[in-house]
Amino acid sequence: MVDVDSFIDEKIEEISSQVGDANAVIALSGGVDSSTAAALAYEAIGSQLTPVYVDTGLMREGETDQIREVFSYMDSLRIVDAKDRFLDELEGVTDPEEKRHVIGEQFIREFETVAKDVDADYLVQGTIYPDRIESEGTIKSHHNVGGLPDVVDFEGIVEPMRDLYKDEVREVARDLDLEEIIAERMPFPGPGLAVRIIGEVTEEKLDVARMANHVVEDELEEYEPWQALAAVIGKATGVKGDNRVHGWVVSVRSVESRDGMTARAQEIDWETLQRIQSRITGGHDNVARVVYDVTHKPPATIEYE
Repeated sequence: MVDVDSFIDEKIEEISSQVGDANAVIALSGGVDSSTAAALAYEAIGSQLTPVYVDTGLMREGETDQIREVFSYMDSLRIVDAKDRFLDELEGVTDPEEKRHVIGEQFIREFETVAKDVDADYLVQGTIYPDRIESEGTIKSHHNVGGLPDVVDFEGIVEPMRDLYKDEVREVARDLDLEEIIAERMPFPGPGLAVRIIGEVTEEKLDVARMANHVVEDELEEYEPWQALAAVIGKATGVKGDNRVHGWVVSVRSVESRDGMTARAQEIDWETLQRIQSRITGGHDNVARVVYDVTHKPPATIEYE
């Protein structure tokens, strides 16, 4: 395990040395990785840092309001409403890798726009070791690693946690006194709900995915999963009232893991699963059924795309 105190001191010095007198922007998503990177960078360079939260329209329920509240102490926080731009870029895109690359490129373009506005030369990211392994091993591209475009308009990219696993990141977050809602938060993919939607990303699928993920996180909190999620995986026939519907199929997934490199599907009691399916099928008129994913990693990945 990492020596947290030494790591923090070392990374603060490293960030300060790399950025120097220049300005930097930090890609802040609200997850523990980017939040910890932001806290480290803020300690290192203070007002030279502009934290940027991009509302992609692919985020969890209430995410933007939570970011605004939790990081209000950072005076330079920018919240960018980019929902329409991301959905426009994703229109017609069905291939999982293409989705990740489209999202990665749009993220960078949004940060470049803010960087020009604040005259920033550096981009700070919350990339961690499993992100690099999965991207370099072509398991999947992460929007902040393999999803980056070939041409990036920054003098340098700063990744202070690139050699840490998730549990080590949480240790650093606790030592930096990040709020528990951030430090203990379960992982959420950089591309957001887009990788919890099979096929094209649409407003309706996003509505279903956002509602279903909220239900799953709420219902499974007591199980303390490494990660719990819901994905829109296709359509099937169902019955709503007296009507036959061809509605969305939502898959629920909950896993235990140490570092995300491997994972085991959790055993969830029947009563909880029934309550989840009732809330999800009742939460949207066009959800036909709910299934539970019992596949471990490997052979499956934790996320669906």
